[in-house]
Amino acid sequence: MRALHPGQPWPPTRTDRLFRMLIWSFAAGLLVLCALILWVLVSHSWPALQRFGPSFLWQTTWDPVAEQFGALPFIYGTLLTAAIALAVSVPLSLGAAIFLAELAPTWLRTPFSFVIELLAAIPSIIYGLWGLFVLVPLLKPVQAFLIEHCSWIPLFRGSPYGTGNLAAGLILAIMITPIITAISRDVILAVPRAIREAAYALGATRWETIRGPVLHYGRAGILGAVLLALGRALGETMAVTMVIGNSTKISASLFDPGYTMASLLANEFTEAVGETYVSVLLEIGLILFVLTIVVNALARLLLWKVTRDAGEAMKE
Repeated sequence: MRALHPGQPWPPTRTDRLFRMLIWSFAAGLLVLCALILWVLVSHSWPALQRFGPSFLWQTTWDPVAEQFGALPFIYGTLLTAAIALAVSVPLSLGAAIFLAELAPTWLRTPFSFVIELLAAIPSIIYGLWGLFVLVPLLKPVQAFLIEHCSWIPLFRGSPYGTGNLAAGLILAIMITPIITAISRDVILAVPRAIREAAYALGATRWETIRGPVLHYGRAGILGAVLLALGRALGETMAVTMVIGNSTKISASLFDPGYTMASLLANEFTEAVGETYVSVLLEIGLILFVLTIVVNALARLLLWKVTRDAGEAMKE
């Protein structure tokens, strides 16, 4: 047996090499799976890609009988509901994360964290049922009040049905709140203690320390959490389908019904007849797949950056 220098690792055994090969095969398997999904979507949507071309993205007509299709209403509905969800969830989640990481007493921190993370385990169909039977009736009088007093704003025009883009956005906000809260809490806890102590030494209050050095240091990780939640919001299906109203018309009003790409696939894929109709739906799925992959990739890069920065700061 050869001598080892201090700090030099032992040579890998056969078991180590087998384990390394197994881990590499698992990682490669995930990449192969994503590539296969992409290949299936592209190959089956190819007839629609050839027939409609790039104009499919900004056409608004959706008439399966006449085989005239446009994806803009569904892209618009997906982005609108996701924007509503982020506008509601981000301040709430960030406030909860700061409370759990900086202000909550020990006896309250653990159960509060458990309750928030428990929301992520609830099936989306349960959220949809809750939205349909609880949230929608609650929104009707609110919508009626806003229509009566604020109808001069295009966002608050329409009919007080309860269902619509606003209801879908609020459901999504509830569903993504645990994601942003949990990750943002961990990011804030990862801020080195030396940064807080330096701020206190300079005379900063607790609020000034949190608002300044702590949030500035963890901004990349918090943004990554928001992007991960955005990926979840873009692809959510059943809960949104039950409360959005499912209309192919584009409207500036938050109260009007709409459609998302995911809810379109859930509603119409089983009823699609003909090669063109099926191919168009798969092209919608391809757009959603690519959009979700891009958003999640950006989120992972940001989370990796904040983790690396935290590790370097701890070494220093």
